[in-house]
Amino acid sequence: MTLLPLFLALEVGETGPELVERLKRRDPEAMADLYDRYSRLAYSLILRIVHDSGVAEDLTQETFLRVWNRAQAFDSARGEIGPWLLAVARNRAIDYVRSSGGKMTRNSYELAETEAPALFANLEKELVASDQAKRIRDAVAKLGANQRTVIELAYFEGLSQSEMSAKMGQPLGTIKTWTRNALQNLRGELGMMAS
Repeated sequence: MTLLPLFLALEVGETGPELVERLKRRDPEAMADLYDRYSRLAYSLILRIVHDSGVAEDLTQETFLRVWNRAQAFDSARGEIGPWLLAVARNRAIDYVRSSGGKMTRNSYELAETEAPALFANLEKELVASDQAKRIRDAVAKLGANQRTVIELAYFEGLSQSEMSAKMGQPLGTIKTWTRNALQNLRGELGMMAS
């Protein structure tokens, strides 16, 4: 799935300020609607980071609990709730991986790229069908292998450029160049597509 989770919240559909207002009123139906809309996405993103389905399930639940508890602070005038929820999910997963328990689990469990829970069997197909997701996939596909790797390490593993340098066995300057070039290429491709 490469970088698609970065942009998935844009494709799930607008949640609108009315859903946020319902969450702020503590409407359980609003939480159910939010969960129905984003749970598969949040789980998929977390699983990509932690590589453990049980941990991903727990962190997904924690993500929705955190959103429920912090809904009062969300300002729908500043953006959609979907990207915020996925940022919370990503941060929970990275926090877990950086914890001592997460590092032990991560080192003892390796997820093959082709493995995915049955629940997500059609997720990528649904996303590829959307026009914007296709454009994003095309932009990411144009990146060189090293550029794609540094973007994925930064996003999915939350690695700093110094950590990427150590992990990839490359000089820090090289990692910085790859990262800068990848971001410039993505910005250029996606900017051209928006026109």
